Amino acid sequence: QVQLVQSGGGLVQAGDSLSLPCAASGLTFSDYTMGWFRLAPGKEREFVAVISWGGINTNYVDSVKGRFTISRDNAKNTLYLQMNSLKPEDTAVYYCAARRGWSIDGNVYNYWGQGTQVAVSS
Repeated sequence: QVQLVQSGGGLVQAGDSLSLPCAASGLTFSDYTMGWFRLAPGKEREFVAVISWGGINTNYVDSVKGRFTISRDNAKNTLYLQMNSLKPEDTAVYYCAARRGWSIDGNVYNYWGQGTQVAVSS
């Protein structure tokens, strides 16, 4: 079966960096658009970043542009989110997700990671 296994995350201070990997199995990884989403307390799930199957096209929510970078290694079946200059408002549970075809709408993603907590203190 399809599995997206996340690691990384943790408690950091404002201005610090974190990298979130997401390892995929049970699917042809290079066929899938991959996205990152986050869920903060009291808020709705939010799109963070998306990358096309070949890694050529990316898109980000405005609040993370210039600070976060989404990337993928299709040879390793792994998605990454590099987060720099973290802010307290980035505190959330982060989820990776997969679907065939481009979208920033989390409702149409088929497969999800288990989530990883990122907490940024001021």
